[in-house]
Amino acid sequence: MKIQIAGTVNDSIVDGPGLRYAVFVQGCSHHCPGCHNPETHDPMGGHEEATENLIAKMKKNPLLSGITLSGGEPMEQAAPCLELAKAAHGSGMNVWCYTGYTWEELISQSDPDRMALLHQVDVLVDGPFILGQKSLELDYRGSKNQRLIDVPASLRENKAVLWTPPVW
Repeated sequence: MKIQIAGTVNDSIVDGPGLRYAVFVQGCSHHCPGCHNPETHDPMGGHEEATENLIAKMKKNPLLSGITLSGGEPMEQAAPCLELAKAAHGSGMNVWCYTGYTWEELISQSDPDRMALLHQVDVLVDGPFILGQKSLELDYRGSKNQRLIDVPASLRENKAVLWTPPVW
């Protein structure tokens, strides 16, 4: 399957806990003022990549603990992101996804591709970036309105359940 991406990072330490394979999808309809990746907004930008190639690159790094789907807006390319998430889980990795949609918006949309992707996500960082709520003191997010959502718990409880970082 093909996916339009801005790029990847093979060893990210800022897009979730541990060492992560970060995929920055191309295309975002949110256009949040102050976005740290504005070059990913144009859906025609970046380049096309086969998901199989990204999966092969991800599997080459035995130190990875997870994959992060960021952007751009991963939910606007839910089907190919689903393939990446399934492959990550199949390799024993966790899956984080950043989205400008809120949990409640995604659930109310009932989009089959987005719901399938949600079922493969462990932690969802939800909500648009709001420049007036920007904070450099937050873990794994840019503005105070954004939440770290434990997706499996949220699906079980039918409401947004916040993710709690493990205590080491």
